[in-house]
Amino acid sequence: MTTILSIIIILLTIAAMEALSWFIHKYLFHGPLWFIHKTHHQERHGWFELNDVFSMGFAALSLWLMWEGHRTFDYRFWIGVGITVYGMIYFVFHDWFIHNRFKAFKTSNKYLLSIRRAHKIHHKSTGKSPSEEFGLLVASKKYFRR
Repeated sequence: MTTILSIIIILLTIAAMEALSWFIHKYLFHGPLWFIHKTHHQERHGWFELNDVFSMGFAALSLWLMWEGHRTFDYRFWIGVGITVYGMIYFVFHDWFIHNRFKAFKTSNKYLLSIRRAHKIHHKSTGKSPSEEFGLLVASKKYFRR
């Protein structure tokens, strides 16, 4: 597999993960899996929350795909890499920058501040519904106006 094709698979996987994450977040996490996800909308009383099992599930999927494709570095390997990269982006954006699991870094970047603003609106509701803004990297245009 060529380097260009590998990079394209990684980038497409990151885009697909954002779309899939939005869908899962809206229809499963704020639906039948709310009993797990609600821990993310409550005050955290330690380093981990039950909601973190979702990240561990995606990590397991990513590792499995990379293992399955590692002998020939086929598409499965690169999809696994894409899921891993999305997970790293998720960690930096969501856990570090938005939720301050570590000391948050300061920024004046309009995009980052808009994403943070949209996520704060999502957490304004501590219940299953009403809720809005389910994405990580994409938010409604209204959060970019200021």
